[in-house]
Amino acid sequence: MDSVHYLGIDVGGTNVKMGIVDANTGKISNFYSHDTDSWRTSGHFMERFGDAIALQLHAYKEVRKVGIGLPGMINRARTVPLEITAIPEIDGVPMVDILTKRFPGVEFFLENDANAAALGEFYFVEDMHAENYIFITLGTGVGGAAIINKKVFVGGDGNAMEPGHVPSRNGRVLERNIGKKELLDLANERRTAYAGKTQLPGDGSISTTGLVAAAAEGDELALKIWDEVGEMLGDALVSLIRILDIKQVLIGGGLSASFDYILPAVQRQLDYWLTPYYKKDLEIRRALLGNDAGLLGAASLCFE
Repeated sequence: MDSVHYLGIDVGGTNVKMGIVDANTGKISNFYSHDTDSWRTSGHFMERFGDAIALQLHAYKEVRKVGIGLPGMINRARTVPLEITAIPEIDGVPMVDILTKRFPGVEFFLENDANAAALGEFYFVEDMHAENYIFITLGTGVGGAAIINKKVFVGGDGNAMEPGHVPSRNGRVLERNIGKKELLDLANERRTAYAGKTQLPGDGSISTTGLVAAAAEGDELALKIWDEVGEMLGDALVSLIRILDIKQVLIGGGLSASFDYILPAVQRQLDYWLTPYYKKDLEIRRALLGNDAGLLGAASLCFE
């Protein structure tokens, strides 16, 4: 069987990453990354973006489908970015039309990046049998997706599943409590007030890797901080599970390294709020695609 190749593109606020993905194995070749800022400040984001795509399609002439993951809201028809906070220059730009005109005969698929990453787990994780699952990404912000019957759940107008923006504690939305920056603010605040023994630095320089490392060594304060994060995430998951009636939850993103330390608190909240019907098949696990999630997710948009 000949292998089919797709071009996967993960557009991020920091970098735009792209690569040719083997549809059968998920192997990535011709990987390329460019910093987003320089394309933005050039005032010609779409042209630079198109040039990078041209090089990929020139190297792999058999590629006829391109998947693009974007960090934000997209129109229901999946052709125009609407609110891409990190790259406002492309808001309202008819991206699919522009690219289709420039590359006749090539199909382009746009999707929100968390939705794409969620779909990637279905197509590229070997023993993934769940056809319905909630996917949460913990990183700079908190993203989410729901896969229902193997399809991305887009909601009424195309942009369902924004768990990072649901009300949480302290008069803030969830990602303003447990997004990366806010999580570190919380950690430094707890460190200042803490009188016990801890390996966390007291000079305001706690990092997420340091927080994970300290928790791994059983540091009481680090574990307490992750516990607090887990409680807030757990509360949000209770709502999602109750509303969508989906019992499989995958947690990915850069901060998912903390998975083992937030899980007990997540489970505690789920235990407290959910009835036996939900608990019976409930499974919270770590997403498996790691750093390749964005790129493989984008490529997985080409399967349909």
